[in-house]
Amino acid sequence: MPTLLLVDMQKGLLDNDAHWGGNPSNPDGPERAAALLSAFRAAQLPVVHIRHDSDTPGSPLQPGTPGHAFIPATAPRKSEAVIGKSVNSGFIGTTLEEQLRARGTDELVICGLTTNHCVSTTTRMAGNLGFDVTLVGDACSTFDRAGIDSAVVQAVSLANLDGEFCTVVNAEEVIARVMSGR
Repeated sequence: MPTLLLVDMQKGLLDNDAHWGGNPSNPDGPERAAALLSAFRAAQLPVVHIRHDSDTPGSPLQPGTPGHAFIPATAPRKSEAVIGKSVNSGFIGTTLEEQLRARGTDELVICGLTTNHCVSTTTRMAGNLGFDVTLVGDACSTFDRAGIDSAVVQAVSLANLDGEFCTVVNAEEVIARVMSGR
């Protein structure tokens, strides 16, 4: 039974130009993540929301700021786990692994923001911890980095993960699988 991990689906990561570098690689990523979330909920599969609780001064992801809030379309329900983190990995300094193991989870479906940072780090660690990881590439997004176009950053990030730490697929594939009960 797969568990959906939504990584850092927070309003502060939609403020593209002010803080992150602009030019999102996949502006539709949050919409696709919302579609995945709907499918998991409809199939009554577990969902975990990972939230970045930044301790960096001026970060739009600091607790108490508007950017710390979840994007409404992917906001957790009261019955869904929320894991706060202050580093790139959802596993470092959190109870994520313990909660997944206690639930008997061995398969993860991951999506979120940003592909080359928190999504990548969480995916790498999940793979290294022995989870069977599916990364939903079109439900992730990133921004321009060091003069490199965001589409290139996204493509290279996904290519570096695929086959080594996870299998990269698109949202439509996962939704079809979840809805068919496979």
